[in-house]
Amino acid sequence: MNQSRFFSEGKLGPLTLRNRSIRAAAFEGMSEQHTVTDALINYHTLVAKGGVGMTTVAYASVSKSGLSFPHQLWMRKEIVGDLKRLTASVHREGAAVSVQLGHCGNMANKAVSGKVLAPSGGINWYGPTFPRGIKKIDIAEIKNDFQNAVRIAAQSGFNAVEVHAGHGYLISQFLSPYTNKRNDEYGGSFENRKRFMSEMLTAVREAMPSSMALIVKMNCWDGFDSGITKEEGVLTAKAIEQCGADAVVVSGGFVSRAPMYVMRGKMPVDIMAYFISEGWKKFFVKLAGEQLIPSVPFTEGYFMEEAKRIQKAIKIPVVLVGGMNSMHIIEKAMEEGFQWIAIARALIENPNFVNDLRNEVMEKSGCTICNYCVAKMYSGEMTCHLHEKNLPEELKQKIAALNYA
Repeated sequence: MNQSRFFSEGKLGPLTLRNRSIRAAAFEGMSEQHTVTDALINYHTLVAKGGVGMTTVAYASVSKSGLSFPHQLWMRKEIVGDLKRLTASVHREGAAVSVQLGHCGNMANKAVSGKVLAPSGGINWYGPTFPRGIKKIDIAEIKNDFQNAVRIAAQSGFNAVEVHAGHGYLISQFLSPYTNKRNDEYGGSFENRKRFMSEMLTAVREAMPSSMALIVKMNCWDGFDSGITKEEGVLTAKAIEQCGADAVVVSGGFVSRAPMYVMRGKMPVDIMAYFISEGWKKFFVKLAGEQLIPSVPFTEGYFMEEAKRIQKAIKIPVVLVGGMNSMHIIEKAMEEGFQWIAIARALIENPNFVNDLRNEVMEKSGCTICNYCVAKMYSGEMTCHLHEKNLPEELKQKIAALNYA
């Protein structure tokens, strides 16, 4: 039995978790018609049974206008009963459960969201979408949406909420000069650009019961020169701390500009195109996918150095995410003072990963960073190709041709 501190109890805000592992908020793609499905419940239950301290339900929109996908969760009172089923199932396995709340901003899909909002108008070529610039009345409405989503999370039995303030979604779009071209008090200087985030986080904190933990996912860097700088990443963390967060998850990247800076490795665009149903999108991804989604080399613990800079600047815990695929890198993180480790792909490949590390069944995940799971989740349920059954021969050939990181 491994005796690492990673497997010891820890305090995260008001919570006591059985160990230091958190299932990262990797999009499951299991919420058809924006609801809680049996597949979503079963997946998080399996991860909880596999030993994580807390599992995170990913990418739940606070409103209809924040939706990117038809299979994305939308927090609303009509699904409270099913959310309770999910949290109860996870709790029976001894784990806590968090829900990631956010708004997609210019990444919203008008076909499902009804409208597309962003800090500034223009075009987002990644969609493509043509967002309308957010007005003051919209800000008040979005703030109310965040608060309502938090209340629903509390009513449904979630132990924590993770506010998504990274990856080029709405809060991140306000922070980044790349997407924020406003000339009012919400644009221009970093002090102004952070205002929207601070208002949302303050509203969320006010709506939360004291028994819930507030976690915020943020960017250490947008991944390109015209986004937030690494220095502004540190300032972002300080602002999050001032808003009463219990921990920050230090990530990076921008879905519409530097998507693989988030996940690293290479996007298997042929497989991504295979699962897309719309003909024009399938053609476009095949034609330009590799140019729009350039690869970024993968290394274990790839956000560690930037997370260390942020860790030195704030007093609340930093959750380390990004390539935490082996006991070696987890131990190194513990030695560097990180209290919490967030894991994504290793738990997609093996939901029992944490138990297997503790029981010394393995030292390293079997995940090959082929990113099949990433390519599929945008159009359907996230899964590792090793778990797929009855695959068509065409897809088998595409999988066999993958270039691993």
